[in-house]
Amino acid sequence: MIKMYVMKTCPYCEYVERQAAGDDRFEIIDIGQDVRRMKEFLHLRDTHPAFAEARSEGDVGIPCYVLEDGSVTLTSLDVGLQPLTDAPTCSLGGGGC
Repeated sequence: MIKMYVMKTCPYCEYVERQAAGDDRFEIIDIGQDVRRMKEFLHLRDTHPAFAEARSEGDVGIPCYVLEDGSVTLTSLDVGLQPLTDAPTCSLGGGGC
């Protein structure tokens, strides 16, 4: 199962979450709904090298995907979902979430 960390107020997350809805390959985890899940995500974000660019740009790093083998990606295409191309972002720099 692919863990998919999202937040309801993120337009990119909302877009990919709709694609993953009903797909048994995904466990959708809204980090805004449970402080334990948020802490779990923050630990991953603060320690995993996959987030280096997101951290340097001031992005949260969502949506984030943790694959069954433990690898982490922030790229929706890597898990078979289409990326959001022309929409608002929630980054301070305007490039991501």
